[in-house]
Amino acid sequence: MAQSRPSGPYRLVTVNTAPDRAKRLIGRVVEDLKDKYTIIHAANVTAIEEVQKAVEDNKPDLLFTASMWTPVESQRAIAIAKGVNPDIKTFSLPQGLQVERGPDAVVEYIKENLPALLG
Repeated sequence: MAQSRPSGPYRLVTVNTAPDRAKRLIGRVVEDLKDKYTIIHAANVTAIEEVQKAVEDNKPDLLFTASMWTPVESQRAIAIAKGVNPDIKTFSLPQGLQVERGPDAVVEYIKENLPALLG
């Protein structure tokens, strides 16, 4: 059976107050899914107020909000991103996932949910 090419590339901006952790966890997801998707981690912002500029500057296809944000904060970040690009695909990790279940759970959660997001 012929190997199909990965879909993408998808440009990703993350909203995470721990940029090194965001880069490390997204790096694991990118590596684990490289046969299916080409994902470029274009930027991380550490504050919701930085989302608009990051989306304008990086023109991402995807925006992920990390598990330190409340649902209200995540929705605010998503609303800002969609205000710049109505077609951006967004994904919010459940609040507390990293703290309660650790980085492996975060990576698994993203990998489980990404196919539905990217369709």
